[in-house]
Amino acid sequence: MGFKRKDLLSIASLAPEEITLILDAAEPFKEVSGREIKKVPALRGKTVANLFFEPSTRTRASFELAAKRLSADVINFSPSASSVMKGETLLDTARNIEYMQADIIILRHSSAGAAETLARAVRSSVINAGDGWHEHPTQALLDLFTIKEKKSGFKGLRVAIVGDLAHSRVARSDIRALTKMGAEVLVIGPPTMIPPYLDRLGVKISFDLDSALPGMDVIIMLRLQLERQGRSLFPTVREYSRLYGLTPERVRLAASDVLIMHPGPINRGIEIAPEVADSPSASILDQVTNGVAVRMGLMYLLSQLN
Repeated sequence: MGFKRKDLLSIASLAPEEITLILDAAEPFKEVSGREIKKVPALRGKTVANLFFEPSTRTRASFELAAKRLSADVINFSPSASSVMKGETLLDTARNIEYMQADIIILRHSSAGAAETLARAVRSSVINAGDGWHEHPTQALLDLFTIKEKKSGFKGLRVAIVGDLAHSRVARSDIRALTKMGAEVLVIGPPTMIPPYLDRLGVKISFDLDSALPGMDVIIMLRLQLERQGRSLFPTVREYSRLYGLTPERVRLAASDVLIMHPGPINRGIEIAPEVADSPSASILDQVTNGVAVRMGLMYLLSQLN
């Protein structure tokens, strides 16, 4: 099947075949990033606009690098230095960018559903780079790409997602992506950080990390998002780390070839011990490399419809 969508707004809306198509499209672009000259003309003449209403270093840089390696022109739009601060709305801003002949708009916004609202209002393709606590679809896709690379497939794979589930758009997208592809997902964290509706997404829930880890093939650690919490959801950071931090001892409870992942940035010594983050089992830096390839593949697919 071909990729028929104008936009990528969520994992929830994608069929497994579409996810596979994106992952397959990313593979040759990873090879491009290993060349001496890391550029192909796939998006020559196209314009990509990074529209980030929330601070981001990793995701924004990844999209910018992906677009430039495809030979696209890139506009980096900073709302803090623009008329948005003077009262201009999201749609006003995006329409102005569209009339600059932007073919693809990458949007990060603090409001859930902002990307969908924007996609309905503009002709440009829209990619959701994170909307509130809702979804972060390209992070889930690069996580799948990394898992596929290391584990060959998803059917029956046992995956643990550990930490601050309540505030993690990455977790929501990962859960939807992994379950669509046939993995078995277990979420682990304090009761105050696990929303009650998660079991409806086809996952199992545990509040005890030590008893949940045996036999796990993949462990995805989530960043403790202190900046998103309106109130303390655990007694102290030290207590959280003691109960839910990934230590070398806990890694040994999982499968012998366990894959350890983290969307970054890492709070070393809190959700993951430094020696675990830097161990051969961890693919955290591979995720960064794969993020560029996946975003290249996705933008290439979307550009075929423009």
